[in-house]
Amino acid sequence: MFWYGNGMSGWGYGVMGFGMIVFWVLLIALLVGVFRHNRSHDEFSGSRTGALTADQLLAERFARGEIDQQEYEDRQAALRDHVR
Repeated sequence: MFWYGNGMSGWGYGVMGFGMIVFWVLLIALLVGVFRHNRSHDEFSGSRTGALTADQLLAERFARGEIDQQEYEDRQAALRDHVR
């Protein structure tokens, strides 16, 4: 019933301890990776939905009076040429 010699040796405890450390490092790395992926995905999608196009931004600057009509038309023409 109580046999001696079937227990783990020093190597068994060492491998078990090393395996536990590797398990926790991989688990933490996985959680950090998922967190970073979700955070970067949220920032990217949030900036895309709220971002203004170049034409909209130019029109807002013209409406606020930051640029005059000639500069507005020149920049709008430059944007259209750049798109082609």
